[in-house]
Amino acid sequence: MIGLIFGDTSFPIEILKKVKKKKIKYLIIDLSKAKKFKKDRSSHSISIGQFGKIIKILKQNNCKKVLFAGKVSRPNFSKLKLDLKGIYYIPRIIKASKLGDAAILKEIIKILNQQSIKTISSITFNSELSLKKGNYSKIKPNNKDKIDIKIAITRLNKLGKYNFSQGTVVRNKKIIAIEGKSGTEKMLKKCKSKKNINNGVLVKFPKKKQDLRIDLPTVGLKTLKQCKKAGLKGIVLKSKKNIFLDKKKCINFANKNKIFITVK
Repeated sequence: MIGLIFGDTSFPIEILKKVKKKKIKYLIIDLSKAKKFKKDRSSHSISIGQFGKIIKILKQNNCKKVLFAGKVSRPNFSKLKLDLKGIYYIPRIIKASKLGDAAILKEIIKILNQQSIKTISSITFNSELSLKKGNYSKIKPNNKDKIDIKIAITRLNKLGKYNFSQGTVVRNKKIIAIEGKSGTEKMLKKCKSKKNINNGVLVKFPKKKQDLRIDLPTVGLKTLKQCKKAGLKGIVLKSKKNIFLDKKKCINFANKNKIFITVK
């Protein structure tokens, strides 16, 4: 039995499809805002503050391994439903939340580990969603693009290990934006330019000291459309350290709009 701890985004849906296809026994701890898995008989809609209940469900079903997928946003701590273990652990979660949403999941992993419940990689069942090194579009980066890519990668590599940025945008050899707590979408909205169309790159690499089991940079069709609106020419990811959703749709969209998708 595997415990699937799911938040928002479409990534958990892809995992669930594969788990069902492989006929693996599972249960879901649904932490999504809209409780999107409530119709599944094996789903349990639980508050992030009910650690006692979460641990009890996992242990009753002999779940010694769990998989995290999807975005778990910082909750309103004043409105959380807490059980006894939740009251005990919540100060740790509040402290972790100050470092970003991913830090919340990392703290939950530590808590589960103390209960002898191991966390496995989010792409354990969906390795096909992580792209390997290569170019996936008809368009390839030219020499000018390669300079922008190099600048972006160098900038990301220089960020501190506690920085929450996974992405940066470089255009005409200048760093236009670095991803903040609000995420990639808001960063890209700031990068729109009427003068620069089909110019500049988005590079999304894992953060330093990032827990690659739960927090891989994720790109999908929505990201490609946002890049087009921002006037960017391409996206660059790190080999086997990414989650790439809607692969066929993304590649078709990239080819149609002369955007490159490159994996380093």
